[in-house]
Amino acid sequence: MIKKFFVLLAFFLFTQELYAEDLMKTLSDAFKNNSKLNAERASLEASKQDVNISKGEFLPSITLSGDIASQEDSNRTSQSGGKLADINSTPESKSILVEQKIFDGFGNYNTLQKSKLELEYAKFELIKLEQEVLLSAAKAYYNLGYSFKNSDFNELNVELFERQVESDRSRLERGEISLTDFAQSESSLAGAQAKLITARNELVSGKKNFQKIIGSKAPEEINLGFFPNLAMPSTLSTATAIAEQTNPRLNLAKLDLEISKKELFVARGDLAPSAKVSYSRKENKDLSTTVDDRDQEEVKATITWPIFKGGKNLSSVKKAKFKMQEKQLIFDDILEQVQIDTANAWTTYSASKGILDATSVQLKAAEIANEGITLEYDTGNKRTTLEVIQSRTLLLDSRTSYAKAQKDFAIAQFNLLASIGDLHLDNIK
Repeated sequence: MIKKFFVLLAFFLFTQELYAEDLMKTLSDAFKNNSKLNAERASLEASKQDVNISKGEFLPSITLSGDIASQEDSNRTSQSGGKLADINSTPESKSILVEQKIFDGFGNYNTLQKSKLELEYAKFELIKLEQEVLLSAAKAYYNLGYSFKNSDFNELNVELFERQVESDRSRLERGEISLTDFAQSESSLAGAQAKLITARNELVSGKKNFQKIIGSKAPEEINLGFFPNLAMPSTLSTATAIAEQTNPRLNLAKLDLEISKKELFVARGDLAPSAKVSYSRKENKDLSTTVDDRDQEEVKATITWPIFKGGKNLSSVKKAKFKMQEKQLIFDDILEQVQIDTANAWTTYSASKGILDATSVQLKAAEIANEGITLEYDTGNKRTTLEVIQSRTLLLDSRTSYAKAQKDFAIAQFNLLASIGDLHLDNIK
């Protein structure tokens, strides 16, 4: 007995591992094949280069230049009117210029900080899209699992009604039931066949949708009863607290607000004076008829202060202030919306657990009732054809309700984690 128990336990653990691998493969394929995700990853790399560009503004710039020309002076005359000989020359020049910004009203500093914030923004954009892809993949997976079950249940239902119609035809010939009872059986069979057609069409659509979202061929079987091991929040307050820290939409709005503050500082910096120093060295050869070679060196300090630019700078500061106010209002609105979405997701998750338990009990009761009523009907008891039809309809409804509850519970878990911003591939086991 104990040996049998351990064998069953080992088989259960093995099958659970297979189902986990099946789900993880689905989610991993969605990650690998999603073109939007790949585009967002490229955008993140571009944002990293923007930070490097901003850092470059603090470093000196070095410019090398050189030129060479061929000149011919002809038809020359002296002041006395005499003719001078033609001259051919090949002037050359080489120069190096080194410039270093000393102060620019903290514009470079704020631009660098803005670039770093934009890099963080790109990271959260990627996280947000990753979680949306994971949620869509989970929905496609479990919706397809429900379509498989729904098709199987309706196919089984048609088989039951086909057997009942054959049985009732024999009973009608023996005079055990009326023509009305037989017509009810035939009508129920036709209705079951219509539902089967609908279920099969939904299964085909589910496979197409799965392939579109995941980017790989749909499996031929999905266990709706497998629920991955997810780290779910225990209370609504816990879920809300996590959402306020990790929700990508909220973090994007927060970063948007911080970026707008840096843009205001950059705009103010345009009103401030700026200073730079430069060093240049230039070498000239065959410069002119009187000067053959010349070397020049220059060290220069430059201070500029934009006093008036037609009101452009002041308007830029005002625009940045209004932009910051706009981002603050957007942040406040998104914070409130995230709290509402988290509460809705938590409510759906909590309700789905209760519905799953209730439909499980409903299914067991419906199976017992259908078995008893069918047995009594087949043995010639007082059960009517209508009672058998109602019993089988109830059984089908109970089966589909339980399968839907399994699907809804699984999706509700993923949806809650996506709402709080904690839906990551590493967290799914």
